[in-house]
Amino acid sequence: MNTPLRNLVLVLGDQLDPASSAFDGFEDRQDAVWMAEVAEESTHVWSNKVRSVMFLAAMRHFAESLRAVGRPLHYQRLDAADNAGTLAAQLKTDIARLRPSRLVMTAPGDWRVLRQLRGVARAAGLALEIRDDRHFYCSVRDFAAHARAQPELRMEFFYREQRLRHRVLMDPENPDQPAGGRWNFDPLNRKTFDAAGPGMLPERPRFEPDAITCEVIELVDRHFADHPGKLQHFDWPVTRAQALQALQNFIEDRLPWFGHFQDAMWPKEPWLYHSQLSAALNLKLIDPREAVDAAVAAWQAGRAPLHCVEGFVRQILGWREYVRGIYWTQMPGYLERNALDAQHDLPPWYWTGEVDMACLRDAITQTLDLGYAHHIQRLMVTGLYALLLGVEPQQVHAWYLAVYVDAVEWVELPNTLGMSQYADGGLMGSKPYVASGRYIEKMSPYCRQCRFRPAERTGQTACPFTTLYWDFLIRHRTWLAEQPRMAQQVRNLERIDADERAAIAVRADAIRQGGLDTPAA
Repeated sequence: MNTPLRNLVLVLGDQLDPASSAFDGFEDRQDAVWMAEVAEESTHVWSNKVRSVMFLAAMRHFAESLRAVGRPLHYQRLDAADNAGTLAAQLKTDIARLRPSRLVMTAPGDWRVLRQLRGVARAAGLALEIRDDRHFYCSVRDFAAHARAQPELRMEFFYREQRLRHRVLMDPENPDQPAGGRWNFDPLNRKTFDAAGPGMLPERPRFEPDAITCEVIELVDRHFADHPGKLQHFDWPVTRAQALQALQNFIEDRLPWFGHFQDAMWPKEPWLYHSQLSAALNLKLIDPREAVDAAVAAWQAGRAPLHCVEGFVRQILGWREYVRGIYWTQMPGYLERNALDAQHDLPPWYWTGEVDMACLRDAITQTLDLGYAHHIQRLMVTGLYALLLGVEPQQVHAWYLAVYVDAVEWVELPNTLGMSQYADGGLMGSKPYVASGRYIEKMSPYCRQCRFRPAERTGQTACPFTTLYWDFLIRHRTWLAEQPRMAQQVRNLERIDADERAAIAVRADAIRQGGLDTPAA
């Protein structure tokens, strides 16, 4: 006689951690794991093939690791004849077949998925026990308590609190003070490459696809043939062992230079000194403490300077934890925010890269091909252009969620809708991240390869970033004048006479209509 199934433990594609809370108290004789590959997770947004392969290959390798230790597992493959197509439909089908007494899972990273799974459990008359995600330094409850105690939310103060709480990069002689006497080394982390470029860069770790990953590549190429992305050179880490190797490679070869050039860009050089660990972290192949501890140890051993290590730690212990707190304390309403009332459609060339602007062409083509762009390309190229153009933030969000290999909604949505598009009115950042084409000229050589001129505001050769930047200030100047961190930019606007402002507005309207070649009237 079969033993009744006590707990059906649900494991999603971004929960690939054998030590997660979902497995607490797991007993092989009474419990089983449930995992499912479904088309909806690649089609509710037009998911990049690289992103789909990353998730599915990592899931299949994780499933093999569970089987290797004898964990009972019910795994539904994407190409199975009886695949139901969605997580909700598949779970409903499998509940009827397996008849568990209860569902158990670690808190998911997507409100949409949480709502769906709760609905299935409710309809089946089953309890769904959702356990805290220990992967993170800060629980949602602790973030909510932090938020209630603040007159206004700011990442910097949250980050300092986390440094103190977890004793990360603190002065051993004065434990309430930061190592090096400063919390923030950003001024040292904004260097650009000289005219010769980055020179010889450290070799990026590449992970040759094994039989499991090759099978997934073929499946995704067939099942999602019309989706963006190129899979000929897929080499992302899809197992914990590979992710740990990637972490070690970053610490040894690129962390010592990461901080210096973390904001710099160079054509046809997508990786530079960046860690490329976000996908492995977001799928839970490695723990953020492992990354932070390894970076701190490198500084303590004299193998990486403090400002480089602090910049890396800030991204994980600061921004990554902060955006998760924002997401779960503000959803579901956060998704609908549009503080600047932006209503324009996302230009169709965001899906092709076929655009005259050199910086956008390189960043978008790289993104579509590789599923990757570093944070400045996302914030100050693709994101900045959408913000200045006035694109509806929900469309920008859908694009970012679709195209990046590391995209899970809890981290992608606040970074896009809040940090990049300022649609949350200032929860993620204290001001809109707006700049003219001069910023891109400063941080890269793109402008030397482009027919547009970043110093020009109007005319046929005026850089669209520059035209749209001044148009943004004109359209929002009343509100911006009340923002202390925007005061200087608004004062600069006052130096432009009425005739040129009118010409800027005409040129900006032409750009919004798709007429980058249309001269200002």
